[in-house]
Amino acid sequence: MRHRRADVVARAITVLDEYGLESLTMRRLATELGVQPSALYHHVPDKQTLLAAVADEILARGRRPERAHRWDDRVVEICAELRDAMLAYRDGAEVVVTAHTFGLGADGPAERLRTALRDGGLPDELVETGARALLHLVFGHAAEEQTALQAASAGAIDRAPGEQPGLDRSLGLLLDGLRARIAAPD
Repeated sequence: MRHRRADVVARAITVLDEYGLESLTMRRLATELGVQPSALYHHVPDKQTLLAAVADEILARGRRPERAHRWDDRVVEICAELRDAMLAYRDGAEVVVTAHTFGLGADGPAERLRTALRDGGLPDELVETGARALLHLVFGHAAEEQTALQAASAGAIDRAPGEQPGLDRSLGLLLDGLRARIAAPD
């Protein structure tokens, strides 16, 4: 049976979600698809490219219709969507953060954040810094939350995930600083 790239990525997400990132190997993926490992290289040249495609698909599956109109409400919406998309799959945060960090993909939320910050009037020299700060906040929050969920399910910790101040409060603090920069540029 011939597979398309979309089939390979979809099965990779299934393996990721069922077994975790450490088990997502090219050999295991080939076995899951019923092909030889060399057949995968027709669709993805290496594991890094596969992980980038998985990260992009995780984000695509997590996309929601845009509702917010104000720039700061759009920022919150983008950040919440990103968080939810990463947490929808086991080790999803690690995959998305890694792909983004290595510049292999997962850049949609970053560009949408830059656009929202520009629309809000943040000075051009601070748009990239603001977008990175927001991404780092969401990446860190989601990674911690995902780790806590996995640790709690394994009985390694007693506290329930989410007992710390939530993402909304942290975003509020960061947005207060961005609003202040917009209101009183240097």
